[in-house]
Amino acid sequence: MKLIQGGITAAKGYQGAGGHIGLKAKKKDLALVYSETPCTYAGAFTQNVVKAAPVLWDKSVLEKQNKVHAIVVNSGNANAATGEQGLKDTEEMAQIVSEILNVKKEEVLVCSTGVIGVNLPMDVIRAGIPVVAKELEASFEGGDSAATAILTTDLIKKTIAIEEEINGITYTIGGMGKGSGMIHPNMATMLGFVTTDVNITQEMLQKALKKCIDTSFNMITVDGDTSTNDSVLVLANGLAGNKIIDSEGEAFDIFCNTLFEVCKYIAVSIAKDGEGATKLLEVNLKGAKNFEDGKTIAKSVLTSNLVKTAFFGADANWGRVFCAMGYSGIDFDASKVDIDFESTAGCISLLKGGLPIKFSEEKAKTILLEKEIKISITMGEGDAEVTAWGCDLSYDYVKINGDYRS
Repeated sequence: MKLIQGGITAAKGYQGAGGHIGLKAKKKDLALVYSETPCTYAGAFTQNVVKAAPVLWDKSVLEKQNKVHAIVVNSGNANAATGEQGLKDTEEMAQIVSEILNVKKEEVLVCSTGVIGVNLPMDVIRAGIPVVAKELEASFEGGDSAATAILTTDLIKKTIAIEEEINGITYTIGGMGKGSGMIHPNMATMLGFVTTDVNITQEMLQKALKKCIDTSFNMITVDGDTSTNDSVLVLANGLAGNKIIDSEGEAFDIFCNTLFEVCKYIAVSIAKDGEGATKLLEVNLKGAKNFEDGKTIAKSVLTSNLVKTAFFGADANWGRVFCAMGYSGIDFDASKVDIDFESTAGCISLLKGGLPIKFSEEKAKTILLEKEIKISITMGEGDAEVTAWGCDLSYDYVKINGDYRS
């Protein structure tokens, strides 16, 4: 497995572009990804009952098992809670792209992110898509431009590309994502896009995505809010030339491992870039009864505002972690729990067998002043181990979300 420079255009056959069309005041706000070769498509979407129009469109494409050629993404407007008009606008976006690229509208995926409950300014969209389409190119710059155009309150682009081999054939997986707030995916205004040139069936691609999402995107949280627009889309055009992956086995496992690393990188980057965040928090929990129990407990810790604010203030308040575990809804023996905090500045034990350990407040402060903190939890319930990621809660989160619409 080799990390290479690139993102959504790193794999063979993909082009990307991003531009400013006027949905935002200044920043780029529309992205396109295109493969001339038809792509196998897998997707995962928000389980929020309120689903944005583009989510419904992309789900329908997936259910029909259509091949796809392109993805169009607008930022600045979520096209959610927009009723029948929102559905029509989504379909029109797909239609515009299809006419420009000479493909069917059902072969175009659509994503939107931004403010909920506002209709898309379709006059801006109609004029803007052709302009951005002219910029499509199979270069790092094309992919980088697309990655910039999908951002909203994000402070950083989230891109990655990895090369790997299957039976001597090199394939590439590239990805880009966005997300900073309203992040608590439960996928069965967080977006992930992955492209690959591997040759794989739709059934196996969907199975690989489901497997990878459970331990990557579904293990992050920023604020406990599951967006109306959460989507992860994966395209595979087969240009690597490997023997088609149509069943589980060594080739499938190798592909899954690579896909997981791409998904994990984007997911952790989203948690790290949480709105107003100053620290990345990682919960590593060992000894849970099963994966689902461990996941529930870990996310309970990471969504606790008291835990998050304690880490913002570099306060080693282990009691808040222990408390959040206790109200997670999962039954466990509290007398078997150990809690440690760790960073590049060192490690400190705070709880052993459910009882507090005397520790140096000064040392703890030094550890918690670092930008990345690990919360290590050991339980005595079973053999399951889970890792989840989140961030602290700062003054800036309130500032950003207090006037988001304005």
